[in-house]
Amino acid sequence: MAIFSKNHVSIYYEDSGEDLPAVLLLAPGGMKSSLDFWNHTPWDPRKELNGSYRIIAMDQRNAGRSTAPVMPQDGWHNYIEDQLALMDHLGIDKFNIAGMCIGGPYCLGIIDSAPGRVITATIFQTIGLDNNREAFYQLFDEWAFEVGSRDSSISPEVFDAFRTNMFGPNDVFFNLNESFLPSCNTPLLVLMGDDLFHPKSTSELIVEKAPNAQLIKSWKAGEARESAILECRQFLDVHN
Repeated sequence: MAIFSKNHVSIYYEDSGEDLPAVLLLAPGGMKSSLDFWNHTPWDPRKELNGSYRIIAMDQRNAGRSTAPVMPQDGWHNYIEDQLALMDHLGIDKFNIAGMCIGGPYCLGIIDSAPGRVITATIFQTIGLDNNREAFYQLFDEWAFEVGSRDSSISPEVFDAFRTNMFGPNDVFFNLNESFLPSCNTPLLVLMGDDLFHPKSTSELIVEKAPNAQLIKSWKAGEARESAILECRQFLDVHN
């Protein structure tokens, strides 16, 4: 348990397994993405990869125990900068990433920003734009209400601008368009989504367009869960 601070941003993270290949975990939870959300997922990479990989799990800014100013120009780039800055702080040049839900665009954003540093990306039921924008606006507004109740200096106009930057773009991943995918040579393992926030179409698009992507369709329960855990381990082992 530790805090990494930069430019008025404080990022809470947990780091275990020093000297092993690193995996940066980007938790589900939307704007509330914090490492505790892994406790409520079909399976928890912190437990399943323990002992084989160095696991770095973090609370995103203004989620969980992490804090940051909220500015009208904020957007996806701030989160990507935080994530890369944390790995710089830990002295980790090359690493794997695994993200669920909002962690999907985070993974792709890191690859886009620092392709030479990412060994693999495992993407669990990524969010994506598929006739569902209002649902993301609603979740953002719930988060903004909580943050605003703690800091009354943040105006509604600031939150509105931030919301537009996050979920207003027409890009399928919000931060990136599908045109990015054919040039993404990073090995990708995609575990398919199947609901309003995590549309099946978005997972399938990654595997269709990215040259080194593979898809796991069923992974949440029973034998499919156990098989998916094994496949994820093998995927990481092959590339590390």
